[in-house]
Amino acid sequence: MSSTVAPFPEGFLWGGATAANQIEGAYAEGGKGLSIQDVMPQGIMTPRAEGPTADNLKQVAIDFYHRYAQDIALFAEMGFRTFRFSIAWSRIFPRGDEAEPNEEGLAFYDRVLDECEKHGIEPLVTISHYETPLHLAEQYDGWVNRDLIGFYERYARVLFSRYGHRVTYWLTFNEINSVLHAPFMSGGISTPKDQLSASDLYQAVHHELVASALATKVAREVAPQAQVGCMILAMPAYPLSPDPDDVMAALTTDRTNLAFGDIHVRGEYPGYYLRRLREAGVELQITDEDRALLKEHTVDFVSFSYYVSICETADPAKRVVGQGNIFGGVPNPHLQASEWGWQIDPVGLRVVLNQFWDRWQKPLFIVENGLGAKDELVEVDGVRTVVDDYRIAYLNDHLVQVGEAIADGVDVMGYTTWGCIDLVSASTAQLSKRYGFIYVDRDDEGAGTLERYKKKSFDWYAEVIATDGASLRRA
Repeated sequence: MSSTVAPFPEGFLWGGATAANQIEGAYAEGGKGLSIQDVMPQGIMTPRAEGPTADNLKQVAIDFYHRYAQDIALFAEMGFRTFRFSIAWSRIFPRGDEAEPNEEGLAFYDRVLDECEKHGIEPLVTISHYETPLHLAEQYDGWVNRDLIGFYERYARVLFSRYGHRVTYWLTFNEINSVLHAPFMSGGISTPKDQLSASDLYQAVHHELVASALATKVAREVAPQAQVGCMILAMPAYPLSPDPDDVMAALTTDRTNLAFGDIHVRGEYPGYYLRRLREAGVELQITDEDRALLKEHTVDFVSFSYYVSICETADPAKRVVGQGNIFGGVPNPHLQASEWGWQIDPVGLRVVLNQFWDRWQKPLFIVENGLGAKDELVEVDGVRTVVDDYRIAYLNDHLVQVGEAIADGVDVMGYTTWGCIDLVSASTAQLSKRYGFIYVDRDDEGAGTLERYKKKSFDWYAEVIATDGASLRRA
């Protein structure tokens, strides 16, 4: 067997991924309103603040708002064919419920797209990436309120009208299934999680799903060449043992995430999901129009993030939850973990790709995958860099498995590494949890020059792209 990986298909979309709130900064510039991220100075793990605070690194982040041209040029130097970024909803509609958009915000993304076009980089745009306008969270309780469907439709229509001739690939919501675990960050729901009823939570889920279908409908009207995808958090669940009860526990957990793809692709709620609602005493308020939207406006492709797999068991005595995994699950005794406790499972990515392809028969797009680690800036031959062999090994091993899935017959559109340039972590709001090929000189206290330095992985990824994966090495 060859020690190298067969090249990926021609036209494979290699690139990197970011989110507005984690890179842009300029939180009060250009007419931008506040988003929920402006009151989450410590990330998802701590209670929200009353208002913006000076210790929120996202206020400046890595200053992409002013340095976008430099950063996109660096992406082009690596050979990016696509760049995934999100549009900050509160830059376009500062409160979220205005009748007219903010021109300054729209013009900023025009400039970002100009740079992408200049370098031949295909944009991949996320419409809503954990950036609900704060006003919608505080005055409407976020997606619990059906009014948000209309506000989101207006926002999406503006985006498709303004950028539809320039952007082919769109994602409606980032990790839409994460609202079950992080209702404020993912759904803009102000009601504290421990006080949020199951009925309100699942009604919020329904409203987001309908809004996603409605955005797909609008795209086909306004920008018929656009391709619209859903985006889900993929986290395969393995049974901790062959005990049939453990197998069933794993299946039940898997279905929690799979339901979101089932609804986006098949256009209706699966039976197992309806049973879950019945047993939780939830009776969704669903209109005939809702049903028609879901059924008639399914997605063109399925995108997902992949970082970890988990195990599940029916035995309460064995339910030791993984420390770094904010979405639960039992640690796998056969896997090692990152510095933040996220278990590393490259084969799990091949499992997910095959599972999703077999289930949905829709093109798949891996739009987040990467390793958060503490990097050390050093000098090598007079050049400041980071010798991040650990990141290279992580990405290499995951991409080998993507190649295996393609050989299995899975239709994979592309791969964008998460945090292709260092950014502020969503889970911990740290800059020390670095993912990028490009080191940004800023620390967790906000000190630093914001200068950019290429890590060792920068040239490694450039070679992977240039060879369409032929430079990847099997273990």
